[in-house]
Amino acid sequence: MASPPPPAAVLVSNGAVSPRAPPPAASFLEATPGAYTTARGSLLWWPRHLRRLAESATLLARSHPHLLGLPRQRSLDSFFSETPVHDLVNPSVRLAVHEMRSRMPMVKEDDLALTALIRGGDSISGDGLDVFVHVGTYTPPVFGDSGARVAVAGTGRDAAAAKYAPWARMRKSMEKMRPRGVTELLLTNDGDHILEGSVTNFFVVCQKEEHQKKEPFPVQTLENNFEVQTAPISDGILPGVIRQIVIEVCHDIGIPVREVSPSWSNHELWQEAFVTSSLRLVQHVESVQVPLLWEDIESKTWSDVSWTVKEFQGAGCITTRIQAEILKRARTNEYDINKFL
Repeated sequence: MASPPPPAAVLVSNGAVSPRAPPPAASFLEATPGAYTTARGSLLWWPRHLRRLAESATLLARSHPHLLGLPRQRSLDSFFSETPVHDLVNPSVRLAVHEMRSRMPMVKEDDLALTALIRGGDSISGDGLDVFVHVGTYTPPVFGDSGARVAVAGTGRDAAAAKYAPWARMRKSMEKMRPRGVTELLLTNDGDHILEGSVTNFFVVCQKEEHQKKEPFPVQTLENNFEVQTAPISDGILPGVIRQIVIEVCHDIGIPVREVSPSWSNHELWQEAFVTSSLRLVQHVESVQVPLLWEDIESKTWSDVSWTVKEFQGAGCITTRIQAEILKRARTNEYDINKFL
């Protein structure tokens, strides 16, 4: 009798490989409180991920300890000064990657997704932190092949500056407002200013109001007449790793970028839109749906709501240019995965 195929995921818990086949990453996050970060298996911009992981854990410990699995507020400042986050996490990453490689040696790094999570420790004193690393398979989308279809469906998160696992469970309450075919849900607190996606950051390429025209501009004048917009951290969003890379790219290659929450009341000026995450990198948006009456979002399901839709024609030239520059930088910002073998 043939032996069953090896599990398509690996879970390391406090330095030990779980003997049981782990659930998918989404199910693991739903069941495990804590601060986390997710990256492609090639560990693009991994030091940034680790820095944000420590910042998320510190913020949650101070203001929302239950989201970190702690019974009460505490400070982690001294903990991370004595135990740098890379020393805390990377040994488990090394073990998880090695185990995944042994089970699936032919899988490329970019076809893996790695999630590192820090949770309040189970020890009696509560001085320590539990560390989990989940590695599973992932097929990255091909840029330009298919875009995201997004819809405004919920309000902004608490402790939005932190990336925490309970959000995987909490965001399920928005599913009643997911129209058919929609692949990502957007958050807003007023029905107009869009903050972020449920698992992405959201950007638009917006025509500057002083250059309002109905006919398209030549490509060479786009940077003069348009700007990239995305919500600022101060409005209550996650400081996504790729979000920051996009802002840096725009500054470096001369594309105007402004941190302001894109306003649906100005959607006639939107020429392109895209979402970002550490797994997708950049994905163009095909359509944005918004309820005609924001009040309906709390009491009805998507089929009971009247929607207005903004559609885009493929990946625009500015989105494509940003994506190309990010891919170029990615080649020099891979964390050498062989260090973990």
